[in-house]
Amino acid sequence: MFPFSNEDLKPVVLNTLDKLRPVLIKDGGNIELVDIKAPKIMVRLQGACVGCSSSSVTLKKLIEKQLKIDIHPECEIVDVTKTAGCGCK
Repeated sequence: MFPFSNEDLKPVVLNTLDKLRPVLIKDGGNIELVDIKAPKIMVRLQGACVGCSSSSVTLKKLIEKQLKIDIHPECEIVDVTKTAGCGCK
């Protein structure tokens, strides 16, 4: 059983996302917290991240990895972004 409620997770998840946000903004993107259904954390990518071929790697290797470190190893990131074409450079 996951040891945190959805309400307990929200401020900690937002803190982690805020910590990583500058990396995304630097490349013209951003991330938004949509919902939490512990241990799943639903996010929406924005800007250049939408549809980018590297977005799944960014979500798993950067964001989910940090959530697992900061919160709990069972945290799972779920991308609810609707792809609209890559804005990559």
